[in-house]
Amino acid sequence: MKALGFIEITGVVAALDALDIMCKSADVSLVTWERKLGGRLVTLVVEGDVSAVTAAVDNAVKLSIKKPAAHLVIPNPHSETRRIVELSASRLKNKEAKNG
Repeated sequence: MKALGFIEITGVVAALDALDIMCKSADVSLVTWERKLGGRLVTLVVEGDVSAVTAAVDNAVKLSIKKPAAHLVIPNPHSETRRIVELSASRLKNKEAKNG
């Protein structure tokens, strides 16, 4: 079963630290990320098995250089939730294609 994990944290550097922790501590992959307020607030979304996502998010909450503002694991997300995440991911891919 696939799950989505979310970490919302202040600052791009702290977000990269949290992502690195998540990816090194469990078998998860980045789905998308969003920067708000000029990059002062960053949301990371990872995907994997429920146990892997839970471990990854828990480790990032404990070990990140900043305390996350919010975190969440959604096991078996509803199709509408997945649609919103996929929309964010597609905007990121389109932006990369335009710039790359």
